[in-house]
Amino acid sequence: MSLAIFDLDNTLLSIDSDHAWGEFLLEQGAVDPVAYREANDRFMADYKAGTLDMQAFLEVALQPLAAHSPEQLAAWHQQFMASKIEPHILSRGEELVARHRSRGDTLMIITATNRFITGPIAERLGIDELIAVEPEVVDGRYTGRALGIPSYREGKVQRLEAWLADRDLTLDDSWFYSDSHNDLALLEEVEHPVAVDPDPSLREVAEARGWKIISLRD
Repeated sequence: MSLAIFDLDNTLLSIDSDHAWGEFLLEQGAVDPVAYREANDRFMADYKAGTLDMQAFLEVALQPLAAHSPEQLAAWHQQFMASKIEPHILSRGEELVARHRSRGDTLMIITATNRFITGPIAERLGIDELIAVEPEVVDGRYTGRALGIPSYREGKVQRLEAWLADRDLTLDDSWFYSDSHNDLALLEEVEHPVAVDPDPSLREVAEARGWKIISLRD
């Protein structure tokens, strides 16, 4: 079995779904229009710079899940999928996923975005395996806290290693596709690292190491 792993944001999608969800909440009037926008944009800039404080980010990003009912969140997510996600699913990304599926590879998304946001996106893309930040749920409601190790930077490697160990699998003939220098730790672990429309830092590393560089943008 070969494992084909995909980053989600700015890899299979042409946007960052976490930031887009924040923008969607602002449009719904569900969060403070000044403080939340400032935080959403600041965390996005920190992520791009590789300086994101993940715990501080999650304290802000998961609070709207705790503040609203599961029914409201589900209704919003349907709207979010239609208006913010569907137009930004890259057709060439879907073709890439389909090629790996036709090879019989096991498909996985591994993302620093939380499962509430990304679970339906992975389902839409037909990818069964998802490693994401896990929001805590107690008595059917989100608490605003995260469980376990966030799947961010080295945390992606730790979460994947645990997934592999549970299944007695290895990374033999594995692939990982990502756009971000934040994913260098995992790119270094797989047999076939692929930089997808990479940011400048990742492009520099990929070129220096002879990694494949591709574009999924039209």
